[in-house]
Amino acid sequence: MGNCHTVGPNEALVVSGGCCGSDQKTYVVGGWSWAWWLISDIQRITLEIMTLQPKCEDVETAEGVALTVTGVAQVKVMIENELLGYACEQFLGKSVIEIKSVILQTLEGHLRAILGTLTVEQIYQDRDKFASLVREVASPDVGRMGIEILSFTIKDVYDKVEYLSSLGKSQTAAVQRDADIGVAEAERDAGIREAECKREMMDVKFLADTKMADSKRELEMQKASFNQEVNTKKAEAQLAYELQAAKEQQKIRLEEIEIEVVQRKKQITIEEKEIDRTEKELVATVKRPAEAEAYKMQQLAEGMKIKTVLTAQAGADKIRLIGEAEASSIEVVGKAEAERMSHIFTLFIYIYIYV
Repeated sequence: MGNCHTVGPNEALVVSGGCCGSDQKTYVVGGWSWAWWLISDIQRITLEIMTLQPKCEDVETAEGVALTVTGVAQVKVMIENELLGYACEQFLGKSVIEIKSVILQTLEGHLRAILGTLTVEQIYQDRDKFASLVREVASPDVGRMGIEILSFTIKDVYDKVEYLSSLGKSQTAAVQRDADIGVAEAERDAGIREAECKREMMDVKFLADTKMADSKRELEMQKASFNQEVNTKKAEAQLAYELQAAKEQQKIRLEEIEIEVVQRKKQITIEEKEIDRTEKELVATVKRPAEAEAYKMQQLAEGMKIKTVLTAQAGADKIRLIGEAEASSIEVVGKAEAERMSHIFTLFIYIYIYV
């Protein structure tokens, strides 16, 4: 695992070490960098402008006059990758005071050497040239340390034997005035250079922030796309589940309907059997006795009918026979009493039988 480290425009971040034992260093100015926990080493080095005041006391000039010279220098660590690497090799892990001390000693050494090659008049009358010479000579050495001299001016020059006083009060005043102007110009140039450096650092930081924002926006877009895909899959899965559940519910309902149909058929069969049983019971308990009673009544009626018919027929026959007998008796008055009695007796027997 790792962590993200950010750095402002006034310092540089040095990340060394990494996976697989890598010793490569990464330099970040006004941005951010990723570092591995317990593996990467994170160090910082200042990029702020440092003001130095080199001073050489009692240094003999080419004429042997001992002078004390005080200068003002504005220096800073260069941000070019290779030169920044030189500065990190020399000063990484050191405090600002320690860095100033090393550069100050270098400048004072060059200042002392150049003083020994010039006359008092050269130093006194043309301080700008003297300062430019010091800067020109010292720049390669401090440049190899990754340090840039933004400005260098001579602030003060004096001696203990009042040699400079002999050059005249007016010239001394002019020199002092030029020195003050030089200081002001140096500070102005340093301020301009500092502003330019800050602007460059802000540009670098803006680019770094832009890249970070682009990466973050791309990550958010990827997350949004992933979430959209996941939500789509979830919706499809939910819809498929609901459809399947509806199908299963429909199957269950169809099976329930089939069961209800089967149960209804069984109920109808039972009801039909009950109707048959009730009908048979009615036939046995109502219809059959009624038919038997009707048959009995029919037979009785027919018997009465036959009886009535026979009775009527017997009456008719009786009347007819009586008539015939009376006619016969009238016609056969003369027959024997025995035959008449015999016919009467037979008639009585016949009537008795049919009546």
